[in-house]
Amino acid sequence: MSYGLGAYKKTSIHTASKEQILLMLYQAAIKNCKKAMESIEAKEIAKKGEYIGKLQDIIIELNNSLDFEIGGQVAEELSSLYDYMLFSSTQANIKIDKEPLEGCLKVLNILYEGWTEAVKQLRREKGDVKKEVKESEA
Repeated sequence: MSYGLGAYKKTSIHTASKEQILLMLYQAAIKNCKKAMESIEAKEIAKKGEYIGKLQDIIIELNNSLDFEIGGQVAEELSSLYDYMLFSSTQANIKIDKEPLEGCLKVLNILYEGWTEAVKQLRREKGDVKKEVKESEA
């Protein structure tokens, strides 16, 4: 059963658009941030470290994927937010304190909501472009 789920996840990642992968990364970061907070509450120190490590890996990947030439000021601001989350999650890990992770979670949720809206807008625009092309061909 888990093999099928693993194969499904692998296929969904390989066939996903860049936008879908971005949203998946944010979803995974949010999930790991929440699990790290739960682990701190449950005093499960090893799990806390594991989830924070996964969270940081995702944040590093998001930061590394920024294109400063195209993104300009937006990319710089995102990079600053990613740096903040890396610092905060490190503090949470060292101090075994969930408060810094609460700040990370807020930022992640805001960014996820923003990117979700941007992707919806992009899809609407692509849909409108396809519609215009079909109409011009008729």
